[in-house]
Amino acid sequence: MTYCVALKLKNGIVCLSDTRTNAGIDTISKYKKMFTWTIPGDRVITMMTAGNLAITQAVISLLNENIEHSEDGIETLYTAPTLFRVAEIVGDAMRIVMNRYGPGLSQAGESALSSIVVAGQRAGGEMRLFHVYSAGNFIEATEDTPYFQIGEHKYGKPILDRVIDDQTPLNVGITAAFLSMDSTLRSNLSVGMPLDLAVMKKDVIGFDQLRRIEEGDEMWAQMSEEWSAALRGAFEQMTLIDV
Repeated sequence: MTYCVALKLKNGIVCLSDTRTNAGIDTISKYKKMFTWTIPGDRVITMMTAGNLAITQAVISLLNENIEHSEDGIETLYTAPTLFRVAEIVGDAMRIVMNRYGPGLSQAGESALSSIVVAGQRAGGEMRLFHVYSAGNFIEATEDTPYFQIGEHKYGKPILDRVIDDQTPLNVGITAAFLSMDSTLRSNLSVGMPLDLAVMKKDVIGFDQLRRIEEGDEMWAQMSEEWSAALRGAFEQMTLIDV
C-alpha cells in the first residue's frame, strides 16, 4: 500500500508521496513513488504511482525509454505540446502495460489495478493535475475538486476536505499535505517514511522544492507533535455528551 496526495492551488501544485511497499506483513520494502521530468523554462512534470508495483514501474520505464530512444512519430513527455497530451501519453503507456501483463496477473489471482497522478505545467499553458486509471482513462482536478489522493487515502482525507480549496495559499497547502500524510502514517503501518515532496510554483516552470524527508527530520517531527497537541487541545474543549 502507499499514500500519495497532490493539490492544485492558486499559486502552485504540491505533491507528496511515501515510499513503503508491502506484499504481506513479512515483505516490506522501500520504493520511490514520485518521478519528475523537467526542461527548465519549457515544462515541469511530476508523477506519483500507486497500485501494482510491477505495473507502475513498467509504465514509468516505458515513458523513459521513449524519451531516451525516441522514434519518429512517437510523442514523448518532452515533446508533448500540452499537459493534457502528457496525460494521454501516460494513459496510452498504462494500456500497453496492462494489456501485456494484466491477463497473466488475473490468472494468477493477483490484482493489476494501478493509478498514476500526473501534475505540472507547460510554458504558455495552465497548471494541470490529472488522475490516470488502470484502463488508461483519466480525470482532471477542477475548482470544485482541487486535489487527488491515491493509495491509502481515507485517513488523510478529512483534513483536506476541511481546509483545502482552489484558492488556498501554497504554504497552507504544503502544511495540509503534511498533516494529511502524518494522519495516514499514524493510522496505517503499510504507509511509511521517507517521504518525497515536490512543489511547483505557477508559471515558474521548474521546481520550487524537490526533496526527500527522512525519518527523524526535525521539521517533520515538530509539525507532527504540534498537530497532535492541537488535536488533543481541541478535543479537551469539546462539550461532553451526557450519558
